[in-house]
Amino acid sequence: MTQQPTSPGSHPHQGHASGDGKDRASMWVAGGTVFAGVVLLVDGLLDILKGITAIASDDIYANINDYVYRFNLTGWGWVLLILGVISVITGLGLLTDALWARVVGVFMASLSLIANFLWLPYQPLWALISIALDAWVIWALTAHRSTRTAGL
Repeated sequence: MTQQPTSPGSHPHQGHASGDGKDRASMWVAGGTVFAGVVLLVDGLLDILKGITAIASDDIYANINDYVYRFNLTGWGWVLLILGVISVITGLGLLTDALWARVVGVFMASLSLIANFLWLPYQPLWALISIALDAWVIWALTAHRSTRTAGL
């Protein structure tokens, strides 16, 4: 028995060669890039809010006495504010699929990962969630770049 040909738009899973894992992986990675842009955008906004809070009232965060990476929270607030603004701009760039935004996005997610490691004693749960999201953003942005390069 032969199969009747169908139009590419007749079934949601058709339109690509059956069994072609590259197309599905490419779609997954492209979706990951959009998600990475949204995560950087939201994380940047939250960093701005955390930075403003630390600048305005650094006694709102836990007082850590014996932490190796102890620092002035007002100064750290300025760092978070600046990183947040750059992350928001980068997130918007990722949503427009700008090449510069993928490069800066990996850099910003790396900086955010390190910053959240240093932030662990002040906000442990928040820092661990941010570290996980930053690692995922780095993967999504580097996987997107490698699939584009591999297709050339």
